[in-house]
Amino acid sequence: MRAPLAAAAVLLPGPALAQAKAGWGNVGAAQPEPPFWTRPLFDGFWMAWTPATVAFFVGVFALIALMGALEWRNPGGAPRHGVLGLDTTRGDRLFIALLGAAWIFLGWLFFFSTPVWGGLALAVLWGAFVFWKV
Repeated sequence: MRAPLAAAAVLLPGPALAQAKAGWGNVGAAQPEPPFWTRPLFDGFWMAWTPATVAFFVGVFALIALMGALEWRNPGGAPRHGVLGLDTTRGDRLFIALLGAAWIFLGWLFFFSTPVWGGLALAVLWGAFVFWKV
């Protein structure tokens, strides 16, 4: 009984506070020009391709290509026993690093909003730790 009341007490004032802060009076107002990094590259395309999304997909595909080249060079992925108590290969470590980076970015956006440069620094440090110690 208390849990629904507590949830209602927390969630119900949200829309009223958002409307009071932003208000409906500025809905049609002109928005400032977005920075280059987030401007769409193509108009009317099915996906909002921006320099940021292109960099993300190029980075993911480059990581996959690198992992394929390393696997071709040294089959088996060089398994090792790390600090998490798991036997991991390079692919496992890449997956753990990418999954952790996603959670780091979500946490950064939740606690600090944009820009996410600090989250990027933490994600790079996390990836280095995973490939070094896990």
